Amino acid sequence: MSKVRFGVIGAGHIGKRHAEMVIRHDEAELIAICEPRSREECGVTWDVPFYASTEELLANHPELDVVSICTPNGLHAQLALLALNAKKHVIIEKPMALSKADCERIIYASLNVSRQVFAVMQNRYSPPSEWIKEVVDSGILGSIYMVQINCFWNRDDNYYGKIPWKGDLALDGGTLFTQFSHFVDIMYWLFGDIDNIQARFRDFRHQHNTEFEDSGFISFDFVNGGMGSISFSTAVDRKNYESSMTIVAEKGTVKIGGQYMNEVEYVDIRDYEMPVLKESNPANDYGHYKGSAANHGYVIENVIDTLAGRNQITTNALEGLKVVDIIERIYSCSDRALKQRNKTAVQ
Repeated sequence: MSKVRFGVIGAGHIGKRHAEMVIRHDEAELIAICEPRSREECGVTWDVPFYASTEELLANHPELDVVSICTPNGLHAQLALLALNAKKHVIIEKPMALSKADCERIIYASLNVSRQVFAVMQNRYSPPSEWIKEVVDSGILGSIYMVQINCFWNRDDNYYGKIPWKGDLALDGGTLFTQFSHFVDIMYWLFGDIDNIQARFRDFRHQHNTEFEDSGFISFDFVNGGMGSISFSTAVDRKNYESSMTIVAEKGTVKIGGQYMNEVEYVDIRDYEMPVLKESNPANDYGHYKGSAANHGYVIENVIDTLAGRNQITTNALEGLKVVDIIERIYSCSDRALKQRNKTAVQ
């Protein structure tokens, strides 16, 4: 197979990570990058064409096979649609979009042009995630009773000052979209959809630099049985504390924890011997803050393998849509939604 030709839209931390992973892969080629800032401003040193607009990139490179969308969240849908209408496969960083309706538009466009949509949820590649997926799917836990997810991170003024679109409701979408959609995805991947949602949000540290909450409590039922909760915050002082998931089930109890849900902390399953897992990759380190696991190399490899017919998509467009749908429903039933409705009514 000839090399898969990639274009990257967005040259922030994640866009540069996509470009780097493409360059490292023997079966991939980085063709061009698009970013409204200059090369110098965003620190792009690769000797490839550099464009200020997506339209310009697409017009100048009809040979592209795949376009990575690595822009502010609120731009994902419109840029994905531009790439799909140019008949390119697309990789969309999390979240796939900021509304279920926009996700549906992306899927409809992809079907019309027979192109693939890859939703980036790289935490699925972490060894504890792969292990617990096998455990849950095997049925050895029996009925799932309770699932508790805790995500407690730090995002300070330095973070929001350096990345100004983060904190803007229309471009960011909120803490569940930007910081914690990975863990909503893991929950959905393991246990399916939720209903009977109740949610409370509060903004403790970020009233001066965000338009949304930094902390929340969410409770719900799983459609497939059992109940769950998510507690989250980016108001933790100084550094990230944990991302964890505790499962209480008929035949056992499991906790996966660590700062990025990257460590198996407790296992008690009837008649089960815990295997030795391979070591997790470290977190993405962006200097003044850290994010989820550095697994983007697996994402690019999955794209290439899928297009070559050697594998299937790790996170398909329908799964990307469901994560957005769950987060949208959480927000819609919360006090945040009430405040937004009241604000709109006053205007």
